[in-house]
Amino acid sequence: MSLLAGKTVLLTGATGGIGAEVARQLSGEGARLILTGRSVEKLRALQNQLAAETLIYCCDLTSTAEQQGLLQFCQQQGGIDVLINNAGISQFGLCQQQQFSDLISINLLVPMQLCQIFLPMLRQRQGQIVNVGSAFGSIGHPGFTGYCASKFGLRGFTEALQRELADSGMQVKYFAPRATETSINSSDVVQLNQQLGNSMDSPSWVAEQLIKQLKSNELRRFLGWPERIFVRLNGVFPALVDMGLKSKLTLIELFAVGKNH
Repeated sequence: MSLLAGKTVLLTGATGGIGAEVARQLSGEGARLILTGRSVEKLRALQNQLAAETLIYCCDLTSTAEQQGLLQFCQQQGGIDVLINNAGISQFGLCQQQQFSDLISINLLVPMQLCQIFLPMLRQRQGQIVNVGSAFGSIGHPGFTGYCASKFGLRGFTEALQRELADSGMQVKYFAPRATETSINSSDVVQLNQQLGNSMDSPSWVAEQLIKQLKSNELRRFLGWPERIFVRLNGVFPALVDMGLKSKLTLIELFAVGKNH
């Protein structure tokens, strides 16, 4: 029997490319799901593909009132064992083109707030939190200043919270995919990755890696090669990464300002 069988999992961003695959695989593991998103139609369509033990809750998680509504809904269902903060957005463009408020709110503030309000429930059940970050949560990349800032923040929050709860019996994990074949990436980003020779992973493989981390004691999981090496290199010798990315800056700027069209 799977370690996740019978566990109640709250998954945010459930109808996105990675989220939907995570939901399908969790359902296959026998988990009981509570799925959130902003589109009730997409949530119902996903629910219809999964096992009977799947509940949906449509809400805007940037609203603290709707976060409280989600908490109350989960309490009414008997509580949760796992919180997966998967909801996220991205923006690609030069710094002066970006809108930071939505990026910080959805990618960083919302996961922090959900961890905070669900913490008493999860501590009582010695549960798990998985915060979905990014390779760009460890590597500052041109064209993604706001996204990198939000994911760097999420990585720091996750690490600090795990250390704060080290003697609690629960785990707080950080999961960092690289570029993935989902709609979060614009056509410009896809073309840029092709030009730079960057690989993009399938949502199903990424979801499989997340499930593996859930079933292990691994607190941090970074996906992709050579991204995992760059993460370590950037932490020890950032000047080398500076030089590597500077050599690609002209191409990145070309896509960021849309001159390729």
